[in-house]
Amino acid sequence: MPTFVYMTRCDGCGHCVDICPSDIMHIDPTYRRALNIEPNMCWECYSCVKACPQNAIDCRGYADFAPLGHSVRVRREEEKGTISWKIKFRDGREKDFVSPITTKPWGQAIEKLAEQPPPGANDLNSQLLWSEPDTLLIEGGGGLPVISKDKFKQGVYY
Repeated sequence: MPTFVYMTRCDGCGHCVDICPSDIMHIDPTYRRALNIEPNMCWECYSCVKACPQNAIDCRGYADFAPLGHSVRVRREEEKGTISWKIKFRDGREKDFVSPITTKPWGQAIEKLAEQPPPGANDLNSQLLWSEPDTLLIEGGGGLPVISKDKFKQGVYY
């Protein structure tokens, strides 16, 4: 679902314009506010939603996690290092999804895969993905982290 901008919240900073991969987020020259000039061409990557410091850009959620009659709010909290998705259902219930921010700060280069050393024979035979040992903080490429059953929420049975 394409993104849309709340004009009353937007301050025209242009972060969404800078990050949009399809170049459809623009700043209106009259009102100095962001707008999606071609909603049908939106890739739905939500980069603009996550990058907006004013939380002025929203999206409609997909039916697999947010059924008909819902609302979705996205909040990027730099100080906490998280991106939160709040789904409000028709019956008033709310569900929060919180994820760590995995992007680099503005202006900092992202490591290019082509500049990384090629995988060795051990890497090719491993069950781990290329970046898992570093991004999951696995010491020496050991195993994946395991959550014990007593840490699951009540009501989840295995």
